[in-house]
Amino acid sequence: MSEFILTDKAVHDQVAENLLLNNSDFSKIKNSEDLRKILTKYGRDISKVEYNINYEVQLRKLQAELIKLQFWIVKNEKRVAVLLEGRDAAGKGGTIKRFVEHLNPRSMRLVALAKPTELEKGQWYFRRYIKELPDIGEIVFFDRSWYNRAVVEPVMGFCDDEQYQRFMRQVSEFEDMLFEDGVHIIKFWFSIDKKEQARRFAARRQNPLKQWKLSHVDQKGQDMWDKYTYFKEQMFSRTHTFFNPWTIVKTNIKKEARLESIRFLLSKFEYTGKSEAATRVLPDPNVIMRFHKSMYNND
Repeated sequence: MSEFILTDKAVHDQVAENLLLNNSDFSKIKNSEDLRKILTKYGRDISKVEYNINYEVQLRKLQAELIKLQFWIVKNEKRVAVLLEGRDAAGKGGTIKRFVEHLNPRSMRLVALAKPTELEKGQWYFRRYIKELPDIGEIVFFDRSWYNRAVVEPVMGFCDDEQYQRFMRQVSEFEDMLFEDGVHIIKFWFSIDKKEQARRFAARRQNPLKQWKLSHVDQKGQDMWDKYTYFKEQMFSRTHTFFNPWTIVKTNIKKEARLESIRFLLSKFEYTGKSEAATRVLPDPNVIMRFHKSMYNND
């Protein structure tokens, strides 16, 4: 729970000034539970602390369930592909980090492809993704996927209309073939509203550790919000199928979205030890929902 270990002098000084803590108090703070006790002692509002501590506790328990799931996938030679799509700054990367940080890298991969090479541009569009699909006993997380051609590329002019229409005709058949071959595909769309996206962009500009995430495409995302919305809705209406449905994640509250995304993935498999889970493994329907149930309530 690194977020609650008070090692930064500025944080020490701020807390001390607000709470009049002394050296004896600080010596007692070793973890988040100690911090909670100290704040309670001084009669402070600890609702935010309680929320963050509960998030860390729930995350740890859910990550333990992911390890069980991964072991089951390996043992039963399953193939699982998890696609995370959404507008920029919707929280895809942060959620993937929580998915994978404790998994065994020998049977898990993260795929985040760069723009296609000149050679790849002359190949069948799906070819560069086929080689990244999971092998038996493996789970693969796609930080954006072949659905780049459904939204980002037509919005930004990275493909022409013929290429776009060909993709839209082929993608459901492509996914049906994967399904018939035993590949489990989980398709997430991370939904964020325009105001929250702008706030996160501004925060990234101020954070030297996150400035690498910004590009000229990000600002275009704000300027071309309605165009993104049009192509996103086209994607849903034409690629939300019975066997490979879209699942919407409301991500204005990042931590909530992370926990519920993990719960949704866990809920899709009857892995060994699931019934003994130390936390809820069914997702909150107010955060996670099928496309057809949220088509009038997403970004």
